[in-house]
Amino acid sequence: MRRPPSFSGIRCCACALALLLHGPVANAGDAMPQTVVLDRGWAFRLAPDAATARAHPAAAAWQPAQVPGSVQSSLRALGQLPDPDWRDNEAKVQWAGLADWQYRLRFSADAALLRQRHLDLVFDGLDTLADVTLDGRPVLHADNMFRRWRVPLDGVLSAGDHVLQVTFHSPITRLQPWLAKQPYALPGEFDSAFGDEPPGRQVANYVRKAAYQFGWDWGPRIVTQGIWQDVRLEAWSGWCLEDFHVAQPHVDADRAQLQASFTVRADAAGPARLAVHWRAPDGREGTTTREVQLVAGSQQIDLPLTIDHPQRWWPAGYGAPNLYAVSAEIAVDSRVVAQAKHEIGLRSIELRRTPDRWGHSFAFVVNGLPVFAKGANLVPFDALPSRTTDERMRRLLDDAREAHMNMLRVWGGGTYLPDAFYAMADRRGLMIWQDFMFGGAIPPPDAAFRANVKQEAIEQVKRLRNHPSIVLWSGNNEVQTSWESWGDRQDFRKRIGAAESARIERGMHALFDDTLRDVASQLDPDVPYWPGSPESEGGAPANSPDSGDAHVWDVWGGSAPVEDYLKSTPRFQSEFGLQSLPVMATIHTFATPQDLAIDSPVLRAHQKFDHGNGNQRVLLYVRRGYGEPKDFASFAYLSQVMQADGIELAVDHLRSARPRSMGALYWQLNDVWPGASWSSIDVDGRWKALQFRARQFYAPVRVVPLRQDDRTALFVVSDRTMPLAARLRTRVIGMDGTVVADTTRAVTLPPLASTRVDDLADAALLHGADPHRTLAVFELIADGQTLSRHLLYFDRAAALALPSPQIHASLQRDAHGLTLELDAKQFARAVWIDFGDHDATLSDNGIDLLPGETVRVRVQSREALDTLRRAMHLRSLVDATTSPGLAP
Repeated sequence: MRRPPSFSGIRCCACALALLLHGPVANAGDAMPQTVVLDRGWAFRLAPDAATARAHPAAAAWQPAQVPGSVQSSLRALGQLPDPDWRDNEAKVQWAGLADWQYRLRFSADAALLRQRHLDLVFDGLDTLADVTLDGRPVLHADNMFRRWRVPLDGVLSAGDHVLQVTFHSPITRLQPWLAKQPYALPGEFDSAFGDEPPGRQVANYVRKAAYQFGWDWGPRIVTQGIWQDVRLEAWSGWCLEDFHVAQPHVDADRAQLQASFTVRADAAGPARLAVHWRAPDGREGTTTREVQLVAGSQQIDLPLTIDHPQRWWPAGYGAPNLYAVSAEIAVDSRVVAQAKHEIGLRSIELRRTPDRWGHSFAFVVNGLPVFAKGANLVPFDALPSRTTDERMRRLLDDAREAHMNMLRVWGGGTYLPDAFYAMADRRGLMIWQDFMFGGAIPPPDAAFRANVKQEAIEQVKRLRNHPSIVLWSGNNEVQTSWESWGDRQDFRKRIGAAESARIERGMHALFDDTLRDVASQLDPDVPYWPGSPESEGGAPANSPDSGDAHVWDVWGGSAPVEDYLKSTPRFQSEFGLQSLPVMATIHTFATPQDLAIDSPVLRAHQKFDHGNGNQRVLLYVRRGYGEPKDFASFAYLSQVMQADGIELAVDHLRSARPRSMGALYWQLNDVWPGASWSSIDVDGRWKALQFRARQFYAPVRVVPLRQDDRTALFVVSDRTMPLAARLRTRVIGMDGTVVADTTRAVTLPPLASTRVDDLADAALLHGADPHRTLAVFELIADGQTLSRHLLYFDRAAALALPSPQIHASLQRDAHGLTLELDAKQFARAVWIDFGDHDATLSDNGIDLLPGETVRVRVQSREALDTLRRAMHLRSLVDATTSPGLAP
């Protein structure tokens, strides 16, 4: 099959990514380096021949543009594009992604800039198909959102005024005519809901652009264009440190044997002195130097160094995420002429895949310790990437740590995240599973496409490889498994025949097993590479329970009951999930009161699963487990309780199966817009019930009762590195407070292990009590503190005879702020505290209250105490269905 039109870029020698902040330093005989940031003064307009100009006359004239940003963000700032999040406005913004656009900047070049020997125009990100001209002369054709584009301007610029212009071509409008002429279209992901692409003939496969922007089953279709990252002029003379990296061939408790690699570009040959200086977290310092003879041009020089008794970087929960400040210098004639700085963490990373009695293990081993990975999948922060701020990233990563997560998977259908994200993850001990940006669609098999991706991968691996948080490079998300097992792919292979299918398959293997593997292993050999997710050992079918990682979607995707999570035990469960709606305060940001019905047009527009039918799937799970919601707000609440209960069951099962299973990453942590999705934190940063529950089921110490077939297997799970002596208390109580049984015994939790401590029949637990009016309470207690509590029910919630709990709530202000005190005369399940549309951050929510128990919740809010008291509403399971409290 012919490939789409070529957009090959001009390539040249690039200055080090680290030096974008610090800049190369010239010696006294050369002009000092200069960086001119070109982020102000840009204008944009519809391309002159745009068919939409008549319908949007204001956009056809030159107007101020946001750079970095997108056409859509600039139009929003000018009030010329409606908020795509509001009601069904998504349809009203599609025209912008179908048009071609122009950006223009007038700037001046002064004599000092032009005296430099080297001058480059640098675009950190162009989205996506772009032609760049300088003073009317073509200088660049770009075709990859994920690459940096560097244009050499040596001898091109003259002193005075210049005009830089970038023309963006809609990938849909540009490539659809080409695709229509092809004998087939490669299988993609989600068809457009707006008729701008024929079903099954998507251009997203053929262009290196964030796949989620073409629409996903949890987010809108907003096909952005624009200068989405920084743009600048870089000028230097003499010497440039193009790249500086500290590889870690061997790190243990006694010694870190490191290798600092300098990639140096010099205008002339001559002697130089290389130096690496490090500073440890405890203040220790060291310097290693080497005298070298530079040659004119580019060269790589390695400098070994050793640090004794290193303070190693540890994942969250296993030790401090220690970071070393490392700086590199090049000196000529005793003058520093180039330098760079990094923060690095010293650690060893192994993806342990060894034969065992269950197949092949799949476990992350950090500094020799096997770590059970606890976390979630991360989708892009926003439908418009330029709106992602450091504060949003910081808040989400803090939320992940608050829930005892130690790993996030950066999913392959979005974008590579900014440096600040990985630096924040480094400091929080959060391990990052980093996908390359392939989100499920089948890629073109031609060599030119792979060459483009290879350059993308080289740039991204070099940019990110100094971050200790990155513990895995993964080739793709669901590309190869979809080719193997999805029905539409199987039908496609039959249509095109064996020979063409084999050619496409060879292209996938060349891309994921060779190209990306080679880049990762050559440039970052300290970090393992995995061809895709899910993947199995030795060419076995993906999602094998015996090896590799698994995406488990029989529950939800196949409508299987949540109890089916107990039927399989993958070695590492990297995707699984249940949908829920956000809280009502978030729903009110996109819907009117008239829209608040499960299948209203607006609620369907904000439910992307199954063409808007996903709310019926949510309702199926709610009805199956909890009963019929009595109103829309109850449906939203019950959806979150269902999601939290289901994911808790899955995670508890996986943690109890350690070491057979060594990871649980649920789908998904966050959202790109407001609506129904699998997230545990919505787009406004509000925690759903699942996020509160994750703080319990990901806790370092956990008591896990798993009930099947009228028996309960009881486990104690510890991520601690030392044994723990504790007491296991087991209470069986009536929902009215009646005590059926109360026993306590000593248990020892071995380190880094799950231990089965009991196997109990229902009859032995209940002692004749009514199972629909009784629950079991398991608690792990050490040093007078309850480390873990888990409630066990003897039937689904809809079958329980839940009493009216008679909750008493008192919100007071004390010396530390606001405290909400709750107590209930009878059992209250999943108590949700709601302050309406008033924002308040709670220390806990979705709380189970035992009869007579008092719980205190910290409340943070800018609202007045009386305002919060008036707005406060409490809801529990018994309040949420049309037939509460009825036993079968």
